[in-house]
Amino acid sequence: MRMMFLHTAFFLWILCGVSAQYWNVALQGRATQSTILNHVQYGFLSAAVNAIDGNSDPNFSHGSCSHTDVELSPWWRVDLLKSYKIAYIKVTNRMNYGSRINGAEILIGNSLSDNGNHNPRCAVITSIPDGATQTFYCHGMTGRYINIIIRGRNECIQLCEVEVWTADTN
Repeated sequence: MRMMFLHTAFFLWILCGVSAQYWNVALQGRATQSTILNHVQYGFLSAAVNAIDGNSDPNFSHGSCSHTDVELSPWWRVDLLKSYKIAYIKVTNRMNYGSRINGAEILIGNSLSDNGNHNPRCAVITSIPDGATQTFYCHGMTGRYINIIIRGRNECIQLCEVEVWTADTN
């Protein structure tokens, strides 16, 4: 009887096109970044954790975006606290100065070598319009650390939300 139920459930899954449930595991993670914006008026608004607070408001002055200082090869990272098979990552860009994110790499892996910046690449952010959210498919790459880095350029990283989606059970 049980085998018949499982076979029927599998058939219904195929027939109905039932999709897996996904979870944003970044919300329970711990974020850090290479530096914090060194600005008297706005520096306190720039913490790494702001990019995983569940609020994708792209207006930096509202306090829900992270922001590094301008530096060579800035990076941002979330520690998911355990390794997950990543389906996709969504990145929300800041409302203004959005072109700063162009060329950033999204990395996934389990190594903290060079602050996690040697892990395998999921995607390169070619461009995200100001204030927009873009999805990057990672095709099941596995890792505990998600990094976003702009290599070899004097720049800052500003992220208003980073969502890391998996079908793995928590």
